[in-house]
Amino acid sequence: MNVHLTTLLFLYVDFHIEAAQILGVFPFPAHSHFQLGDRIVKELVSRGHNVTVISPYKEKLPIQNFNQVIVDNVFEKAAEMKKGLLGHTGYNFLRRITFLDNLGLTYTELALNSTNVKNFLKERNHFDLVIIQHFKSDAYNGFCHRYKAPCIAVSPLPVPSWFSNKVGLSAPSSYVPQLTVSYGSKMDFVQRSFNSFVSLLEEISHRFYLYPAHNRLLQTYFPGAPHLDDLYQNTSLILYNGHVSVSEVCPNMPNTIDIAGYHVATPKGLPDDLKKCLDNATDGAIYFSMGSNLKSSNFPSDLRNTMLDAFAQLKQKVLWKFEDDLVDQPDNVLIRPWFPQQEILAHPNVILFITHGGLLSTIESVYFGKPILGLPVFSDQGLNSARAEDAGYGRFIPFGKVSGENFREILNEMIQNPRYMSNAKARSRIMHDQPLPPMERAIFWIEYVLRHRGAPHLKSPALSLNWFQYFLLDAILAFAVCCWLTVFALRRLLQHFNFTTKKLEES
Repeated sequence: MNVHLTTLLFLYVDFHIEAAQILGVFPFPAHSHFQLGDRIVKELVSRGHNVTVISPYKEKLPIQNFNQVIVDNVFEKAAEMKKGLLGHTGYNFLRRITFLDNLGLTYTELALNSTNVKNFLKERNHFDLVIIQHFKSDAYNGFCHRYKAPCIAVSPLPVPSWFSNKVGLSAPSSYVPQLTVSYGSKMDFVQRSFNSFVSLLEEISHRFYLYPAHNRLLQTYFPGAPHLDDLYQNTSLILYNGHVSVSEVCPNMPNTIDIAGYHVATPKGLPDDLKKCLDNATDGAIYFSMGSNLKSSNFPSDLRNTMLDAFAQLKQKVLWKFEDDLVDQPDNVLIRPWFPQQEILAHPNVILFITHGGLLSTIESVYFGKPILGLPVFSDQGLNSARAEDAGYGRFIPFGKVSGENFREILNEMIQNPRYMSNAKARSRIMHDQPLPPMERAIFWIEYVLRHRGAPHLKSPALSLNWFQYFLLDAILAFAVCCWLTVFALRRLLQHFNFTTKKLEES
């Protein structure tokens, strides 16, 4: 007993950490991004830490040990951007790359230019740790420099190429699909070639456009800060929204931690009317939502009618997140502007999730073991949908290619074929079969960085190498030169030997 008590005391003393002053920087005006940062900072508050967060969404009620710096100048731009999102389905890969680069740059500058943020930076605050959003937002590294604090980045995406340069990670294009392509990890020759080409273009855009622009923002809003080159890789830890159950197997570093599913809360239970509706759906129910940024009410009328006609032929109940009223929808279709998505997906009678393919929706479908029919529009939605199809728990139709024929065909096939549900449940078991829940893992590593003062021992030696050193181009060149000199010397020696021999023979 004494040994056990001594061990417990040792663990407490060794791993216990005092309440820390933590700054969270999550100003992107999309509910999905906000949700990811909010779950982490609220959990840190519940563990006794004092947290200040830069956010566009104001809390309705005050929370102890929790302060906010409200970014209130981003919503007008966000509303304007959201109106045109359905048109992105026709974008080629070049426009997708430039759209995402400009998206990150625009909202980073808006946040830094916010009056509240500028006033906050003038205050004399102290923080033990800074947690920043990593979404094409490199200038946020200035917060870590401003407060001389260890830096943790939270990536809303699992694509390693987004953060590989920050941690010295290799993300081979041969099997790691880029964000803007709708491929799984098992690519044929043409797909691998195209994926590599897109990877090169993304790196060029980042290096010669996005990176210099963020350095200018850094110098403007954090006067006296060093060049971004000196801060870019000053990241102690990256928490990324991925896991082998929802994304491809990729190389990892000790300071890159997958935490997909950490945003999923314990279902609170459905409202009585929805519970009754789903309980009575003895033939099953289908949930249809295009997420928080895309609106079904903006669908072209012919597409909307096509879908309603397809739903009318089903025995299943359909719950469609539709933001306006509809006239004469089928009796089996329930229209509402909002549904409690996680609670609905948790219901055993839900047999299919029709979705835009956003990452959080994909994670939730796997978490609750539901197959998905993806209708991807922009960003990572095509990639997430392709992953689901590769793993056997989903199918997808690019939004711009949806027709009455292919929608009905795939919808009916997914309802009738049990393999999709079987594969979804298998994926769900993989997601849940972990030594620690994702949120516990996230908090452990955040506090690990605090305990070890930035945890520099987790950083890769690759960060000290130039790109030509990382790829051994200097060693290859030196080896090639040595080989050439050796061959040259041998040839001269042989020529000299032949010349000497010929002279001897003539004499």
